[in-house]
Amino acid sequence: MSDSVTTSIVRRYRDLSSIDALLQQMSSELERWGHTQLTDTLREITSELRAEISLGHKPDTSIETIRLRAEQKLAARHEASLVNVINLTGTVLHTNLGRANLPAEALDAISAVARSASNLEFDLTSGKRGDRESHVEALICEMTGAEAATAVNNNAAAVLLVLNTLAMNREVPVSRGELVEIGGSFRIPEVMSRSGCTLVEIGATNRTHLKDYRNAINPHTALLMKVHTSNYRVEGFTASVSEPELAALASEHRLPFVIDLGSGNLVDFTTLGLPHEPTAAEALASGADLVTFSGDKLLGGPQAGLVAGRADLVEAIKKNPLKRALRLDKMTLAALAEVLKLYRDPQQLTRRLPTLRLLTRKQSEIREQAESMLPALQGALTPRFTVSVADCHSQIGSGSLPVETIASAALKITPVSAQDSELRELAEHLRRLPLPVIGRMHKNAVWLDLRCLEPEQQQAFSAQLGSLQV
Repeated sequence: MSDSVTTSIVRRYRDLSSIDALLQQMSSELERWGHTQLTDTLREITSELRAEISLGHKPDTSIETIRLRAEQKLAARHEASLVNVINLTGTVLHTNLGRANLPAEALDAISAVARSASNLEFDLTSGKRGDRESHVEALICEMTGAEAATAVNNNAAAVLLVLNTLAMNREVPVSRGELVEIGGSFRIPEVMSRSGCTLVEIGATNRTHLKDYRNAINPHTALLMKVHTSNYRVEGFTASVSEPELAALASEHRLPFVIDLGSGNLVDFTTLGLPHEPTAAEALASGADLVTFSGDKLLGGPQAGLVAGRADLVEAIKKNPLKRALRLDKMTLAALAEVLKLYRDPQQLTRRLPTLRLLTRKQSEIREQAESMLPALQGALTPRFTVSVADCHSQIGSGSLPVETIASAALKITPVSAQDSELRELAEHLRRLPLPVIGRMHKNAVWLDLRCLEPEQQQAFSAQLGSLQV
């Protein structure tokens, strides 16, 4: 390196303002970001500038340029990673997209208890310590017919807690056809293992008989358990044992009978024009001593796992030390209570509860919505793509009614070239919109199923079409 080049590099190093000098000229940035964050960012920027200078480059080292770089870096670091998206996948309860949308009543309740102190564990009548589950237990019992109930942070936790309480170091027979894998690769056998009980596999994948349960019962058996296969279905040459039969067998041997409904719901879906799915009340009426189910699936509430049934069993579960580790926070309890209250007015349920409102939308209404949006979307796309309105089928999602679908309508975007690369590019551009749009790719097209597109989201979708550069 020549002397002149070395001299030039040294001079540029000297032109760089010190951190203290930069801070003195950034009073507004100091006020916004604080001394520590701004100082660390300025050090990072000056280090980058020195590296550029050492390579013989001539970066802009002015205060205004450094100020702009600092603002950009700090703003990027503070951007939320968890953001709203528009779910046009056609899956209503999409696990990856947050499952159930909460009603206004639940959102208001969350906001109210989050901003100030509350009577979470305080009895306002006696002035003494209260039970946090008093805010939801009576409601769960009202909706299910249970004697008692408790709630934890998800249904896997509910199953874990039940088994750890009632079956630790003992055996639990379960049909091989019910050893399901739930979201995130969590499997019932693994949950059972962590609970401290021993799984006894009985029957075959497609056929299990009452005698299989009877033959598995011994002095080490803790309870009988039936797992509702909500995320798959075995069809053809099959046989399973009914819940009343299992309840009778459990009673004969003085064993608790537990049903894990998974995505259990609280209403008869057939009255809403939807396929039948067992309710928690039906499970208890069939003879179950305990039933476990999710709060954020078909129930339409926040993430939670509910346990309902016999009072003595629920009381034992509540005393388990694990219960404290799995308990719900005040915001979830507030939201869950408000969602459960909506079930008191069945006539208004599909209007007020987002999950049921979206599941019961008519195909004709969705198609009309798609046709109204088609011209604007086609105008926002380049001639490389064509848009049409197409009939499709939505899914309930989150393991609920896996083989059942609901007639819907979609905006179908097809590349003129029929190249997959153009489809992937389009899907990426949709995800990069200010309010990301998530559709699905199927049969050489991007499908935007509008079942879950609420009116306010439709406005936001249309308003950002100008940003769709593809």
